[in-house]
Amino acid sequence: MKDTIKKNVSFIAANWHSDIVDEALAGFMAAVGDAYAVKVVRVPGAFEIPLAAKRAIAGGADAVIGCAFVVDGGIYRHDFVAATVVDALMRVQLDADVPVFSVVLTPHNYQETAAHDAFFKAHFVKKGAEVAAALQAVVAA
Repeated sequence: MKDTIKKNVSFIAANWHSDIVDEALAGFMAAVGDAYAVKVVRVPGAFEIPLAAKRAIAGGADAVIGCAFVVDGGIYRHDFVAATVVDALMRVQLDADVPVFSVVLTPHNYQETAAHDAFFKAHFVKKGAEVAAALQAVVAA
């Protein structure tokens, strides 16, 4: 049997709404099993993900996944934050020529209620599985 070297994947997770973000990580891990060497990196919020992605690639990551749940907190433009983060992740990907995937999501309507929490937790599990499929498609290509 031939030994294979596992690809190094960094999963960068924002701590804001970590109860929801961690569901994407769970969905991702369930989908990939032990096919990759996964390093989980925690950052305070979405805005810190692109720099962590750049550093992960410099440290040898073969692919990076950024994950955050950016909601309207009434103080700043959440849509601006999400767009800025996704744009920066694209720049990191293009500059480094290493795949960078985004599970940085911002809902149209979120309130901290049991119904919304349950919906978005389930949604993030699905998004984790989807990013696993995207990773496999790109890394295997």
